[in-house]
Amino acid sequence: MSTLSNSVRLTGFLGAAPEVKFTDNEKKYVKLSLATNHFRKNDQGDRVKEVNWHPIVLWEQQATLAEKYLDKGSKIAVEGRLVSRYYTDKDGIKRHSMEVFVNEIDFLRN
Repeated sequence: MSTLSNSVRLTGFLGAAPEVKFTDNEKKYVKLSLATNHFRKNDQGDRVKEVNWHPIVLWEQQATLAEKYLDKGSKIAVEGRLVSRYYTDKDGIKRHSMEVFVNEIDFLRN
């Protein structure tokens, strides 16, 4: 069970093309916005779709593959870990964000 302590698996569609970036020491990474759908029934019994957006980060070789093969609307499955980040925005307000740092990615057919 120790391998499950910080593990996330998601399957969904990209909301935009991969955004390529580099760290200060030139390490390549790609940011993705992944949409996952959840279906439930409302009080009237109608099926309702809820969409959740997840920030995804790919590093080095995976970043290069994502840049080359993925685009808006691509379907992928990822496995990774949650990473919590704290920062101060341009207005001086302290913010918190959660991202999924990917260990494994599968490119799926739509």
